[in-house]
Amino acid sequence: MHFELRGPVVAQLLEVFAEDWAFAADEVLVGDGATAEANAAWSPSLDFAGTMLARGIRYGPDDPDIGRIKLVLVGALAAAQKSVRIMTPYFLPDDAVCQALDVAAMRGVTVDIVLPDQNNLALVSWASTSLLWQVLGRGCNVWMSPPPFDHTKLMVVDGAWALFGSGNWDDRSMRLNFEFNVETYDRGFAAALDQHVGEVIARSRRKTLAEVDARSLPIRLRDGVARLFSPYL
Repeated sequence: MHFELRGPVVAQLLEVFAEDWAFAADEVLVGDGATAEANAAWSPSLDFAGTMLARGIRYGPDDPDIGRIKLVLVGALAAAQKSVRIMTPYFLPDDAVCQALDVAAMRGVTVDIVLPDQNNLALVSWASTSLLWQVLGRGCNVWMSPPPFDHTKLMVVDGAWALFGSGNWDDRSMRLNFEFNVETYDRGFAAALDQHVGEVIARSRRKTLAEVDARSLPIRLRDGVARLFSPYL
């Protein structure tokens, strides 16, 4: 799933892109070190393009506020009143995020987590399976979407707030990778994303705690060993 951004939020996206480009290509696109032509080319109109409120969230190992995205996720889960819907290809959250998901479910919030049934990274799939009991045991719903592999990364809360971008629900993405997400406040937009997740759930297979517990000992050992590498997957 792809998104086109317009309006002032583009300034945040452009700032991150220009900094990353300068680091990777040693070329200054905007600012004092750039030519007048480059500054003009990389200075798009940032007039308001709609009524949706949006904010870019950058994070990575160079961020002095490391763990920023984790605070956003936990805060969104704490604020949820009715529903939380998550789509991610890689689900390896730490204990704090798992507990936030569990607490939301225990408060009566419907928590749906949609994962690909056939992951493109077997090691990640094994490690993820080894921790699913942490959320299934507290009332969260886990759905395995059918092929083809879905790389969509979404979070929708109460059909009003939505988060999308490059970040995954794993510790590597939250701490080691350079990521950029966008949070939005718009009921119409969030409702459309919520409906999309619902349509995926409708054709997905429910993952149960009984299924996870029924894994054979060799599979449990394999998945447990894979989980040891979670911070790097």
